[in-house]
Amino acid sequence: SIDYVGFTFFVGSMAMMAASAFFFLSMSSFDKKWRTSILVSGLITFIAAVHYFYMRDYWATIHESPVFFRYVDWVLTVPLMCVEFFLILKVAGAKKSLMWKLIFFSVIMLVTGYVGETLDRDNAWLWGLVSGLAYLAIVYEIWFGTAKKLAVAAGGSVLSAHKTLCWFVLVGWAI
Repeated sequence: SIDYVGFTFFVGSMAMMAASAFFFLSMSSFDKKWRTSILVSGLITFIAAVHYFYMRDYWATIHESPVFFRYVDWVLTVPLMCVEFFLILKVAGAKKSLMWKLIFFSVIMLVTGYVGETLDRDNAWLWGLVSGLAYLAIVYEIWFGTAKKLAVAAGGSVLSAHKTLCWFVLVGWAI
């Protein structure tokens, strides 16, 4: 029979590695002001690819959800995604305080999610609530808050990149 979970991890790791190759190899073709953003995108996808390889092996060996590896991946890639928002919006006047605000909420989201999923399952609902509220704070900030206002004011490629990241957070982080 087909191992759909293992196959999904395999496809995910290949997609992330391909994205990393694209970001790293095409970096010099981007305007200098965007190169750090492209580098961070490559780091995010590379870190995710490596963890997906580990998660696939873990799943194939133990047949349990690789919770620990998921959180190790997220604790690295999610704050980097917050940095990505800042790097895109920096040209529109974003302050570092926006980046730190997003990182703060992401750490709250991840730590409380991990505690509820692994360490205090009896109160998972409470930890999940706190984690969910931190997630919603991020979603609010990027869709309606300062981040959104900066993106709209900048328009063009900044707004387009911002919208793409917003959808990734709304859909990608929710699953």
